[in-house]
Amino acid sequence: MTDQPDAPLTRIQQKNRDLILEGALTAFSTNGFRGATVDQIAEAAGLSKPNVLYYFASKDDIHKTLLTTLLDMWLAPMIRIDPQGDPLAEVLGYVRAKLELSRRFPRESRLFAYEILQGAPHLTEILGGSLRQIVDTAAAILGAWMDQGRLARVDPHHLIFSIWALTQHYADFDVQVRAVLGPGHDPFVEAEPFIESLYRKMLAV
Repeated sequence: MTDQPDAPLTRIQQKNRDLILEGALTAFSTNGFRGATVDQIAEAAGLSKPNVLYYFASKDDIHKTLLTTLLDMWLAPMIRIDPQGDPLAEVLGYVRAKLELSRRFPRESRLFAYEILQGAPHLTEILGGSLRQIVDTAAAILGAWMDQGRLARVDPHHLIFSIWALTQHYADFDVQVRAVLGPGHDPFVEAEPFIESLYRKMLAV
């Protein structure tokens, strides 16, 4: 399988790849990249170690595939920002989408944050390549709206960074947030109107 990366996958092969990536997410989230082993990934996936290595060449290969898949998922809402849409509605829609991704995929968010804190050894080329291009395109759209007087003037790149930081905080620091709020609170439900109000006041003209 690793010798034929472009060969189309059968339904069973795709299922096994998905099981491996889910097992890897469990292993990496529990033990970190260094502590996780292919044996642990295989056990979490319910497959044999040789079966795992049939689909992926190594633990590094699994980790990089998992991270790039997650990055594609997180970038999708940014790519969907419509330059022909209503500026404030497009920004707030992006904020809501990022918060929802943090709610639905907290392990993935923490795994990505850990990779970044380690210096992004598996993502260096992507961060300076396709990620930068996508962010620059979104920043250019935001900047054009600001030039047209349709959004308040702020630095477009740092606006994007602030959205990432604020929305992903609720996943990456989930334990802290829930401890401070106490029982009976849903951080994501309570955060959405606050965050939306924050950016609406910041950007409305």
